[in-house]
Amino acid sequence: MKYIITGSLGHVSLPVTRNLVKAGKEVTVISSSSDKKHEIESLGAQAAIGSVTESDFIKSTFKNADAAYLMIPSSFSLTDYEKFQLEVADIYLEALRGSNIKHVVVLSSLGAQMREGAGPIDALGYLEEKLLQIPNLNTVFLRPSYFFSNLFSLGGLIQNAGIAGNNFGDTNEKLVLTDTDHIAEVATEQLLNLSTGNSVVNIANDERHPTEIAAILGKAIGKENTPWVTFSDEDARQGMLGAGLNESFASTYVEMGQALRSGKMQEEYWKNRPAKLGSYKLEDFAKEFAGAFKTA
Repeated sequence: MKYIITGSLGHVSLPVTRNLVKAGKEVTVISSSSDKKHEIESLGAQAAIGSVTESDFIKSTFKNADAAYLMIPSSFSLTDYEKFQLEVADIYLEALRGSNIKHVVVLSSLGAQMREGAGPIDALGYLEEKLLQIPNLNTVFLRPSYFFSNLFSLGGLIQNAGIAGNNFGDTNEKLVLTDTDHIAEVATEQLLNLSTGNSVVNIANDERHPTEIAAILGKAIGKENTPWVTFSDEDARQGMLGAGLNESFASTYVEMGQALRSGKMQEEYWKNRPAKLGSYKLEDFAKEFAGAFKTA
């Protein structure tokens, strides 16, 4: 069984690659960095060095594989992230149609079921929808939630203003949180036990209200009783621009916050909660958060 892994040696792709190689699978890892070639090969995998925006490269790499783990990479240097996402999605789709691949496991997200209105997740909804149209292709859509790592963005705000916040959090709904190590565990399980048909797997580690998140992270860095403040969309946008995000990212993340605020983004999750959540919890993340932002 020949596997293609996209995402280079990222937080999910690296442990997935290790796990597949350990299981005796033939694995090719796609990376845009030639510096990763030695590291990939040292894991026992093959390195395919090239960009996911190079159609001919992706076609030739996919051609004789049996299964693929697909993810769309991100970079805050992109000036039009949505355009990049859709370009990569279309290249993946074209390559799959001309390949022997019959199984794909896709790193998607909660909110992809909306298809539009969830900011950076819209392109994942597009990819899901188009993959379902490819004949005889078996799909698993992994839908993790809000990454714990996204909470690092609250550090400066808590330190300097004594508050945490975003343009959501003013309802009773808890925020669903996911750790990348748990995503890798679930992705590995799905790739080693390939199924037929089409399925969705929701992935989560914790479910906490934003007020809890603010209090726990604030306490971790010596800011007791840190409140959660729900910002207006424009204030959230300006805050992200001030933090260095470009207009493309700021606008899409504001839209994602709107989807969370409305309840639409996590709606399907509450209907189909995972039978078991990952073991890593908010308190575990708070220790990492403290290491990054602890006051003197």
